[in-house]
Amino acid sequence: MHEAIKCTLSAWSNLPVDAINILMTFLRNLRVHRKPGHATRGLICAGTRTIPCALGRSGTGVLKREGDGETPARRILRPVWGFFRADRTAPPKSVIEFEPIAAQDGWCDAAHHACYNLPVKLPFDASHEVMMRDDHLYDLGLVLDWNLPPAGRQRHRGSAIFLHLSKGDYQPTEGCIAVREPAMRWLLSQIDTKTKIMVL
Repeated sequence: MHEAIKCTLSAWSNLPVDAINILMTFLRNLRVHRKPGHATRGLICAGTRTIPCALGRSGTGVLKREGDGETPARRILRPVWGFFRADRTAPPKSVIEFEPIAAQDGWCDAAHHACYNLPVKLPFDASHEVMMRDDHLYDLGLVLDWNLPPAGRQRHRGSAIFLHLSKGDYQPTEGCIAVREPAMRWLLSQIDTKTKIMVL
């Protein structure tokens, strides 16, 4: 459904894509630890960097359910594709595909619907998220493969698990992982779709 988009890096602008891929070494693992004393805040260990993040309003859990406010833990998550608000920000430098979101874009969170945990076009008659939000949380984001193919979608196992932008004071999410925009852009330049993300 999505083709990989190769970013153009200014220092390598004259190199073919294959040469860029050989030169770049992506982070293979991101580990997310809960911040001591803060159930809804975490620390992402990314190579030599440690990045603060927000976690779900109910903390983390291994038995993720729709609407429980938990960030899924103890299971490998991988990036699938990304999204951004073209009217507010520029696409990131990343080898992961990023698509601009529009007013008609939504995400189904109705557990009994055939489109559960899939992007949908608005208007949509079942429960859903609006991707073009009034706040800035979805100005830049990454879809993670929680409850998505190839493992398969299961009802009530949770939907719309993203890595997205945080509010300035790292307010809890509905189950996603959230970071500030400078950290997000750095992460996106360092990872690909084979990177493993684990919330511990």
